Amino acid sequence: MNKSPKLKIVLLAAIALIIVTTGFRCKWITPQQKELLKPIELNWWGVADDPDNFSELINDYRQLHPNISIKYRKLRAEEFETELINALAEDRGPDIISLKNTWLTKYLSKIEPLPAKTTLAYEVTKTSLGVKQETIVEVRETPSLTPAQLKTGFIDVVSSDVVRQDKIYGLPLSVETLVLFYNRDLLNNAGIPLPPNSWEELQAQVKKLTFQDQDGDLIQSGAALGRSDNVKNSTDIVSLLMIQNGSQMTSGRQITFAAIPPNFPDRTYNPGPKAVEFYTDFANPTKEVYTWNETFPNSIDAFAAGQVALIFGYSDDIPILEMKRQGKLNYGIIGAPQIADRNEVNFASYWVQAVAKKSKNQNEAWDFIQFISKASEAKKYLAKTGKVTALRSLIEEQVANDELKIFAEQLLTSKIWYQGNDVQIMENAMKQMIEEVRSGNDLQKAVELAAQKVQQTL
Repeated sequence: MNKSPKLKIVLLAAIALIIVTTGFRCKWITPQQKELLKPIELNWWGVADDPDNFSELINDYRQLHPNISIKYRKLRAEEFETELINALAEDRGPDIISLKNTWLTKYLSKIEPLPAKTTLAYEVTKTSLGVKQETIVEVRETPSLTPAQLKTGFIDVVSSDVVRQDKIYGLPLSVETLVLFYNRDLLNNAGIPLPPNSWEELQAQVKKLTFQDQDGDLIQSGAALGRSDNVKNSTDIVSLLMIQNGSQMTSGRQITFAAIPPNFPDRTYNPGPKAVEFYTDFANPTKEVYTWNETFPNSIDAFAAGQVALIFGYSDDIPILEMKRQGKLNYGIIGAPQIADRNEVNFASYWVQAVAKKSKNQNEAWDFIQFISKASEAKKYLAKTGKVTALRSLIEEQVANDELKIFAEQLLTSKIWYQGNDVQIMENAMKQMIEEVRSGNDLQKAVELAAQKVQQTL
């Protein structure tokens, strides 16, 4: 039966109303646009962050690209490497990997550098005559960050790490610097009004803060220094001391911290070994600064228990201390001690977001990483986590923040040195060096042996 003319008019009017009020959605779409709008899931693996840290950033990205979902998985540190290597070998690995800056060289063959541009489709709604709306698809090619732009926008330590052969292999959201935690109550009891700014001041304070019982056993330590087994971050502390003292840790692809640097003014003084000796003196019972031995627990636990006045750590140690303190620990944080009359030097540690070479979505993965690394998005991550920026443009803002000031002030002078293939071998070599010297073995030989072992990882 034919529809009545009146019914046809009503149907046509309804269709016209829909067209006027909503427009045609994706009226014309090319095969390339259709491919770029297909549903994509980016898998992201990391160790240091909880999924909630990235929720706002992921939601912001999905507002631009509703067809792209990002799933973050946090793995335990002890399982990360094994799980990652197995997953990549079986082609089931993540698209995005959060890697420690010291791991980058080891994984260089497994990650893809930032391409010159990324290409993504955007659904754009346009209004005609103030009434009709039409959703169309725009394909945009966006130039990627260049090494020169990275050096301008990020602090120097980032560029020196992530740029290899003029290619960018990862981008960070934050950078941590080594700082000094101090127990206010122990300093007050010893009549010390302020924590040390220099290593000379630290030595003097350690003598006032160290107590032994009648048998000569240590019952309170001034500083957790001198050993490798129960001092967290011992290799970073020694590295910092060596660099501050003028050691040239590397030269090209050579490990050189055991040798006197070519332009060092005093040819009778070897700054690398002397820095190691300075560190181990704090665990040497024959030295005036003796303050730490094997009877103490891990430095973090000892500090939380009020057994030691000074320890070195990073901002990610704060949650651990807050959990252990139970309201009893009155502590503060100050920048790492410096050597008097020398340029300031600090030590950095951080994570970078990289893209797996085996990812089928490298274009989208790199676009997402660049998106979250911009200041507007990075600020949301930093506010959520309380971490310190890797971007130069945000440093002044964080310096003005009392809780972040100490860390942010050290960013521009922070250094790194190791870019080998196996950070674990490097750390083991440095720890063995510390123990060899602490045990009374030849200083120069111990440092030379450590340098030889680290050289084998390059």
